[in-house]
Amino acid sequence: MACNIMVFLASLKKFRNYYMNTRLISLFAAAILLVSCGATKTTANDLAINTPIVSTIDLNRVTDDKLPVSIDPGRFTTETVIFRLPKVIQGTYAVSDFGKYVDDFKAFDYAGKALPVTKLDTNSWSISNARNLDKVTYFVNDTYDMEEEGGIGKDIPFSPAGTNIEPDNYVLNLHGFVGYFDALKDNVYKLNVTAPKELVHTSALQNLGTTYSDDGQTMTNSYQANRYFEITDNPMMYGKFDVEEFQVDDIKIVLSVYSPNNIHSAKSLKETIFKMMRAQKAYLGDINSTPRYDIYVYLSEGKEDSPKGFGALEHHSSTVVVMPEHMSDEELASSMIDVVSHEFFHIVTPLTIHSEDVHYFDYNNPTFSKHLWMYEGVTEYFATLFQINQDLVDKDEFYLKIMDKIEFSKQMDDAMSFTIMSENVLKEPYKDQYLNVYQKGALIGMCVDILIREGSQGDRGILALMKDLSQKYGKNKPFEDDQLFDEIVAMTYPSLRDFFDTHVIGDIPINYNDFLNKVGLEIGEAQIKANYILMNGAPIVSGDPQNGTIFFTDMALKNSFWKDQGVQANDVIRSIDGKDLTFQNANQLLQEVFLWKPGKDIVVVLDRNGEEITIKTITTQGYTFGKGLVEKPDATESQKALREAWLKG
Repeated sequence: MACNIMVFLASLKKFRNYYMNTRLISLFAAAILLVSCGATKTTANDLAINTPIVSTIDLNRVTDDKLPVSIDPGRFTTETVIFRLPKVIQGTYAVSDFGKYVDDFKAFDYAGKALPVTKLDTNSWSISNARNLDKVTYFVNDTYDMEEEGGIGKDIPFSPAGTNIEPDNYVLNLHGFVGYFDALKDNVYKLNVTAPKELVHTSALQNLGTTYSDDGQTMTNSYQANRYFEITDNPMMYGKFDVEEFQVDDIKIVLSVYSPNNIHSAKSLKETIFKMMRAQKAYLGDINSTPRYDIYVYLSEGKEDSPKGFGALEHHSSTVVVMPEHMSDEELASSMIDVVSHEFFHIVTPLTIHSEDVHYFDYNNPTFSKHLWMYEGVTEYFATLFQINQDLVDKDEFYLKIMDKIEFSKQMDDAMSFTIMSENVLKEPYKDQYLNVYQKGALIGMCVDILIREGSQGDRGILALMKDLSQKYGKNKPFEDDQLFDEIVAMTYPSLRDFFDTHVIGDIPINYNDFLNKVGLEIGEAQIKANYILMNGAPIVSGDPQNGTIFFTDMALKNSFWKDQGVQANDVIRSIDGKDLTFQNANQLLQEVFLWKPGKDIVVVLDRNGEEITIKTITTQGYTFGKGLVEKPDATESQKALREAWLKG
């Protein structure tokens, strides 16, 4: 039935990607992520002096799972000011409405008396008599324990963008706690975080120092951000978790891992992250925009109040990752490579190369860039290409990933202008096509790469283009949104103008064979590796909402692994490795099946027309026949040379 198939497909963003950005989205929910614009400048009428805004978060005073926050903005010179929490945040393409998690919002004058406050909308409060305003206070609910299965239907922020308030772990995505005054987004922020002294804490924000209470049981860490953007761009983690720090060339990596049942650790993931980021640095060469990179990993134990949106959210110098805890070391390592590599490549775009829409970000009234094909698509392409470039995967695996993207993209609206979709990503019918930025967006990057390789006889590719753009612009100099295509064509070849006009600005579907032929490949019938739950771009299971069951479809018979186990069409899956499979936990269990690798002991119990069938075996690599990328036997030497430059140049 379509209900399970479409939701399942919508979820694979970050298991192949990333993913969330933006960005694996929950396996059963497509979180929509967003970029926008419109800066507000401080004026003399708003403030007498550009004083630091002092924000305080007190982890010792959590009440009913709510965290107290205090904001002292300095003295205003106007009678009315507006305070907000973000409606949307950078790196996501969805409305998050962090104001709806705020309770008991109050404003006080210098005598400690309450000032009149009017709530304007979900995220905004108007404060009267602002000349006398001393501070605002409020309590914040976290988002993790509000997520439904897959996050469907409640508009809860994508988990890596969300917040957690638990004695053992605080995920402090600061955009969910610290708000801003309209006129003061460019003011310096001082942030004080008070917590029990035994809690481990990591943050890339400038640490001004630590003070302790008289009894020595409480610490207050003081941080500084040069403007509100740095508050939203620097998540923190406090709690009981472990940390590993190591160098990858000139970048200090800080890996923080919270595993509630101590199944995984920063130490167990360190080697995977080190090898991956060393390969990324080798691939990127001299593109580098940060001396430190933080990776915050929250592993969800799968309880009712645990986060369910798996994937990651990028920042300029960090990423927040949420993954299932009950994954094997190999499964988690594989997912971390796909997900974190995508987020790290965001240091190229949009964190270094971006338009004015991104640079002048308006958290409450966003507008949208045309260039999600580059921000997310090229980033996803890099995260795929670097693995073959740096010998992390073989050619067959790389070809499979590209073919998967082609198949997935064909299930979206393939005749839709990518620029129009990007500009209208929160509106129908465009928002339902967002996931295509990780499929067709990456393929657009591939086509651009091949065209540049062809024009330069293999000497240059899309990475060289990104380096040129980063040198011309950079993180502090945005480009004009409408001028980017002209800039790229001027830096490369006329063939790109026709491609952009036809397939990116225009709505003509891409004939990928036209581009693959240039490197001696074609789409043809091939024996390809099969995933245990997804095959040829579609799930091999479906669901019966009336009976609440999930069953194998006839596609499972085309998967050599399941065929060898004797699976039949319409076999109902009762349990997987001792866990009953239901609509309520399908998100978690089918994600785990998606990540199975050969050599895993499994027990799957089926119901076949009332008869219980038990499959107890060790997984082997399954295969199927379907469309795949195949090397043309009659490829010319120039095509082979261009292919080598594309994959290894």
